[in-house]
Amino acid sequence: MSRAEVSQSEVAQAEVSQTEVARAVRGPSPLWSLGLLRSEVLITFRRWRTLALLGVLAAVPVLVGIAVKIETSDGASFGGGGGGGGGGAGPAFISQISNNGLFLVFTALAATLPFFLPMAVGVVAGDAIAGEASAGTLRYLLVAPAGRTRLLLAKYATVIAFCVAATLVVAVSALAVGALLFPVGDLTTISGTRITYLEGLGRALLIALVVAASLVGVAALGLFVSTLTSSGIAAMATTVGLLITIQILDQIPQLDALHPYFFSHHWLSFADLMREPVYWDDLVKNLGLQALYAAVFGSAAWARFTAKDITS
Repeated sequence: MSRAEVSQSEVAQAEVSQTEVARAVRGPSPLWSLGLLRSEVLITFRRWRTLALLGVLAAVPVLVGIAVKIETSDGASFGGGGGGGGGGAGPAFISQISNNGLFLVFTALAATLPFFLPMAVGVVAGDAIAGEASAGTLRYLLVAPAGRTRLLLAKYATVIAFCVAATLVVAVSALAVGALLFPVGDLTTISGTRITYLEGLGRALLIALVVAASLVGVAALGLFVSTLTSSGIAAMATTVGLLITIQILDQIPQLDALHPYFFSHHWLSFADLMREPVYWDDLVKNLGLQALYAAVFGSAAWARFTAKDITS
């Protein structure tokens, strides 16, 4: 081999080495990050626990629909009639189910949001990091070129995907049961105005998305708790316990000054989407509060996870 050929070979090897170093510095490609997210989502939704949670959520509208159907089988109204705006989302919607099955969607979301939906999200979020640690797979996940920040973001995005999926499961189940057991058609809003069934479906979808967005604070809180322990069960129990505690505190009159700062305080404001015109004040407060909780506890989770010694 001539000296010129050897020199060209050395230059080529040097360029390859520089490329490998540059790739190592840049980290994984965006496509690799999407692959990590896809893997996390598939693993989460293939777990029997996740499927069981979704099954329980889907059963709630069925039970509510059957109860209303039995109660109104003799022609009486359910819940005493009044569909006015002062009694809360549940009573305002449940009295209208027998007139239009689409109201079962709103009722089911109002029934599951205070406990069932956040509990399910708390279980998934609490297990996100701690579950990997207790199973001994967290170290192996970090051996791949994911990086702790990318892995944490993938875990949080997976929990958000579960929030959306869980909310849509409730809404779709309620829509099917409502159409099966009750008449459907144009509906009357809480304000007393009439809208078409198609517009009602659009509002139902918007309400479902708002409910899903209302859970991002719980998701961030659960993810933070998950970084504090290596026990998945402890993280899930702690997250659900904090959720119940905050719900109780939100009902104590003596803490009225603190109520607007609890992430659950404006959850049922989604009912304002069924007014004409829509009341946006509480909706904006709710979404802003969820964003604040996500930022605070998401940052706390990142700070904890990136400085944590991984031993399992």
